[in-house]
Amino acid sequence: MFAVWQRFRRSQGASRRFVAIFRKAKRLADVQSALGALQHSSLVGLFRAGYAEIEAQISHAEGRQTVKSLDSVERSLMRATRIEAARLSRLVPFLATTAAATPFIGLFGTVWGIMDAFGDIGASGSTSITSVAPGISEALINTAAGLFAAIPALLAYNHFVQRLRQARGEMEDFTLEFMNLTERNFT
Repeated sequence: MFAVWQRFRRSQGASRRFVAIFRKAKRLADVQSALGALQHSSLVGLFRAGYAEIEAQISHAEGRQTVKSLDSVERSLMRATRIEAARLSRLVPFLATTAAATPFIGLFGTVWGIMDAFGDIGASGSTSITSVAPGISEALINTAAGLFAAIPALLAYNHFVQRLRQARGEMEDFTLEFMNLTERNFT
């Protein structure tokens, strides 16, 4: 959970700084030269993909730099969005699996503990609370442990899914901004 939280926090902070640089820059080359400290930003990955596509396409006909295909620039940004979203979402499915599986593991421990308690009743021949209580107590500890793992994992999963949606929205917004800038400057 901590690794996922840290990845999102670093990406979000670096993305805010990157957007400020991007919006102030007069040329894409100026943005490219300022990327060193912003490696954790998912938007930097998008910028690099779009910038590389523009660089590959620029034709120097008559001294004016023009992009041959805006569609291919957009496709490179869309591909980078998928790559960055996958990078951000790494380990998030593990939280969902933990949230889904641990209650069943706890339930299995509960069933096993109750079976032991009944086995103890059968072995001792006594149905008093003192003979049943230790086994039932052990069974309930397993249930509590399963829930103790599942509830925070479920809350974290839902939080990070929301953060992923927000990050994807930011990447889509940046793609539009990048495409507008490209169209204004290179067509």
